[in-house]
Parts: sequence; C-alpha cells; structure tokens
Amino acid sequence: MAVGLNNGRAAADEEARAEVDVLNSRLEKTTQLTKKIQACLGRLDATGKSVRDVAGPLNGETKKLQVLGNNIEAVLAAIDRLRQPVDSKNDEEQIIRMGPDKAGLSSYLASIKRLTKALNEMKASNIRSTQQTVTDLQRLVKSGNTQLEASFDKLLRAETPRSIEPLHYITKSKQFPILSQDKIARLGLMNSHISVVHQQNTGAGSSAQESPVARIYAEVRSQYLSASLVNLAAASANTAKKKNPDAIYRAGTNGVGTYAQAMEGLFLAEYENICSIFTREDWGQVFQATCQPALVELGRTLRELNNHIKAHMPTDCYLAYEIVEIVSSLSNNLESRTGELKSSLAASLRPVRETAKSSLAELLEETKRKVGGLQTLPPDGAPIPVVSETIQRLQSMVDFLRPISSIMVSLGDGGWKSAAASRGGAGDAIPSLASFDIGADGREIFAHYCTDTIDVLMVALDARARVLLQKKSPIGVFLANSVTIIERMIQNSDLAALLDSRLQVLEQWRKKGTTLYTETCKDISVHLFDVIHTSRGGGGGRPASGQGAVDSASILKSLSSKDKENIKSKFQAFNTSFDDMVARHKQYSMEREVRQMFAKDMQNMIEPLYNRFWDRYHEIDKGKGKYVKYDKSAIAAVFLTLY
Repeated sequence: MAVGLNNGRAAADEEARAEVDVLNSRLEKTTQLTKKIQACLGRLDATGKSVRDVAGPLNGETKKLQVLGNNIEAVLAAIDRLRQPVDSKNDEEQIIRMGPDKAGLSSYLASIKRLTKALNEMKASNIRSTQQTVTDLQRLVKSGNTQLEASFDKLLRAETPRSIEPLHYITKSKQFPILSQDKIARLGLMNSHISVVHQQNTGAGSSAQESPVARIYAEVRSQYLSASLVNLAAASANTAKKKNPDAIYRAGTNGVGTYAQAMEGLFLAEYENICSIFTREDWGQVFQATCQPALVELGRTLRELNNHIKAHMPTDCYLAYEIVEIVSSLSNNLESRTGELKSSLAASLRPVRETAKSSLAELLEETKRKVGGLQTLPPDGAPIPVVSETIQRLQSMVDFLRPISSIMVSLGDGGWKSAAASRGGAGDAIPSLASFDIGADGREIFAHYCTDTIDVLMVALDARARVLLQKKSPIGVFLANSVTIIERMIQNSDLAALLDSRLQVLEQWRKKGTTLYTETCKDISVHLFDVIHTSRGGGGGRPASGQGAVDSASILKSLSSKDKENIKSKFQAFNTSFDDMVARHKQYSMEREVRQMFAKDMQNMIEPLYNRFWDRYHEIDKGKGKYVKYDKSAIAAVFLTLY
C-alpha cells in the first residue's frame, strides 16, 4: 500500500516537471520574438525618418505649385474680364454720345453704371497695359455725368415757367402748380445718380447744396419764385403811399397780406417738388437755397415799408402791427409744414418789429409834443381835435390787438414808458409763446397802455390849459369836455370791453374839472351866508331847523338898519354874480353831458342856500323886486335853463 502511494507521487512530480519545461521553452521563444519585434520597430522608425526627410520638401513644393496655379488662373480670369470693357467700350461710347434723351434715361444710366464698374475694376488691377483704356473710360464716365447734369437742367427749365400770376390762384382758391409726376420721376432718377457720384468724388460729408443738381435746381426755381413775387412786392410798397398822407392806416389796405399769402403758396408747392426729387437729408438745404432770393426781396420790401412807417408813425404805426402779424403767421405756417425758414423770416421782420415796439413809446411822446405845441385853446372851453385823435388811435389799435398783444407781452407791463425799453430785445428771433411770461395777458397789458395814454393826454391838456386859459372855469369846462369825449368814444367802440373796469382815471379828471368849474359857485354862495345876530326878544330869533315856516317879516323887524342894508347888499351882489354865472355858463361850449353835469352841480350848491336866504330875508323890499330879483320858483326856473 505504501509502495503504491510513492509510485503515484513520483508520476505526478514527473508530470509537473514536464509542464514546467514546456512553459520555460515557450517563455524563451516569447523573449526572442519580443527582441525581433523591437529590432523591426527600430529599423521602421529609421526608415520613416528617412522618408520624412525626403517627402517634406516635396510636399512644400507641391503646395507652392498649387498657389501659383491658382494665381495664374485668377490673372487669366482678370485679363478675361478686363478684355470685356475694352471690347464693349465702343458700344457704351455710342450710348453716351446719344445722350439720355435719345438713348432713354434708363439705358443711359445703366450704361454709365457699367462703365463706372469697369473703370473701378481696371483701376484696381493696376495693369500698366490698360492705362489707356482707363483714361478712355474716365472720359466716357465724366462725359456721361456732364450730359446727365445738362439733361437735368434742360428738363427742369422746360418744365419751369418764367413766372406765374399768384393772384389767379389766390382769388380762385386754387393750389399753386407743382412739377408733373413723370418729370419729377425723371429728375429724381438723375438726381439719385449724380448725388451718389458727387458724394463719391467729394466725400460723405459734402452738403446737398454743393451737389451740381441741387445748385441747378436752386438757380432755376429761385428765378421762377422771385419773378412770380416781384409784382406783389412792388405793390406792397406802393400801397403804403396813401393819397391822403394824414389818413390813419386801415387794416388790409396794404398789399403785404396778399404778398405773404402768395409766398406761402409758392414756397409750399416748391417744398413738395423738392421732397419728391431729393432725398430727405437734402430737403432743408435745397429748400433754403431755392427760397433765398425771394426772401432777400421780402427783406428789402419790408425795410422800405419800415422807412415809410417811421416817417409817418402817428398814422401808419398800425401797418407795422399788421406786418408783424402777417409775417409771423407766414413763418409759423411754413415752419409747421417744412421745419424751415423761421430764422430767415425773423431777420426780414426784425426792423418792422422793432419799429412796432418803439411806436408805443413814441406815440405817447407824440401826444405830449402835440399838446405842448398848441399856441391857443378855445376860450369857451371847447374840446380840441387832439383828444378825439388820440382815442381814435387807440380804437384803431384794437383792430390789431393780436400782434399788439404779442408786442405788449414781449415788452412787459409798462415797458412802453421808456423809449429805450421799447427799442430793446435784440436778436432776429420771432418771439414764441415759450419766450413770454406764461402769466402775462397781452389784452390786460394793452388796457394798461390805453389808460396810460389817456392819463398822459389829460396831464398834457391840463398843463397847457393852465398856461393858455388861466381862469378856472374855462379850464374846468375844457377838461370836462375832454373827459366826456374820451368816455363816449370808449363806450361806443371795442375799447369798452377792455377799459370798462379801468376808467377810474377818467373819474379823477372829471372831478378835477368839476372842482375848477364850481369855484364860481363857492364865490356866489358867500353872498348867501349871513352873520347877522338877531335879538333874542320879540320872537325874531333864528328858528331851529325843522321848526316850520320862517317869518321873514319878523326876522327883518329884529334887524338893525345896518343889518338890513347888509342884507340888501347881499341880495344885489348875489343877483349880479348869479346873472354873470348864468350868462357865462350859456356862453361856454360844453358837451351835452358836461352842461347837464355842471348845471346839476351848480343847482345843488346854490339853490338850497338861496332858498334858505330867501325864506329869511325876501321881505326886505316888500315884494317890489328891487333887491330880491328871484323868488324860489324863479331861480329854479333859471337853473332849468342851464341844463
């Protein structure tokens, strides 16, 4: 049993050793194979390096050959393209020589574009052999553009009349003419091409006014505008010269309103043309350039009118107010429609506007000079023409209240009191509401100006009357008459709505006139005051007020002979003074309202005193009328004759 086990182990060990030997043999073969692989890799790496060293330069040369081949192909293509304009130059030259009218505008523009493109390509190639062709193409392009400008000029002139008669369109309420749509389309196409060429040649910053077609348009159409307006400009200057130089200017009698209406219609029609032909960024500059000659003529006309106004300020200042309103309205209308011309119109209006502003102070000074220069006044206190003339001037101003209100607001309340202030406000800008005090009311300021004018007039009249009339009664009549005329003219005109609440100034002068006139009544009343002291006895004392009828006989009995003589003298003095006052009252030249007012004042002052005096002392002459000329009914009747 043991021997069997040993034999089994020996066999197993032998088998294991055999397997180990096999494994060792395989491992040795693997090692040898690895060494062979490593040797092959080494040889392969060396071979690859050699290949790279040889193939690298070959690859670079190949790429260079490819680039060269591409360049050669591009040059050949360019040469082929360059041959095309050279080959077609004769065809394009024939179109250019025909001109846009014969060749057709579209074909002509297309030809110029093709020539321009070919020219640019040849310039970019910079091939010396094509320089002559470049020169020829430049000549053709320049000739084409020049002919296009000439065609624009020719077409525009053919469509533009020398002038039109604006009154035909104004009186019939017709739209002012514009260029026909087909001509506008042609002009627009030409402008688009020439403007692009102009910008390419001069740079993007060049203005539309420098463009050849813009200059042509402004030249041709400005002549048309000026020629159409020249007669109206002349009419505006001529209608300022009235047959009667002293006549006050009336609204609408000068031609400047029609002139401005025609200018607005023509300018707006022209702006419509410009917007259809030119690009948006060019509208303003072309419009300004086109209208400028007509605006220069407007400025000259307004300066001529301004000189006339300044030479006839008292009668023609209203024309200045009218011009301010008309031109301001024209400026606002054009600016709202076009956004242009406001500053140009403001510059044209400035002289007239400054005259309108200064007129307010100058008219006040004129009033003072006119009154101060009077050498005589009516001795009967009759009113003088300067009073009604001054109020007529204010009445006329109401017809121009809109422009005057704007002037008043720009001056400020009371600004007319200084001539320097009236001439202030430098600058050309037409004032807008934004430049005014938003709380200012032009109507209220004008009302203040009216009351200032009235006060200046009355102060001057009072001062002159004191020098020339001297006596209080005629001065009072003169002042009261003046006040009444002023008040009546205000109430019967549009001034009433403005001045109804501001007539305190007249009331003050009315009271002053009344005070001066009734000084005579005070002198007469002195004769009706008695300082007689009657005896307490005999019932002859002065009765208290309200104690019944006065017994004149009893009172006289209590008087001494001296007192009685004094009463007789008072009655006689009163009769003389009263009769003289009545006679003078009837001789004075009074307005109806003044006569009634003064008669009532005299009656109120004298009649109660006389009645009292008569009640007490009328028995002094026993009814014979030797001393007591008037009883109470008689003197009342006299007063009635004074009304």
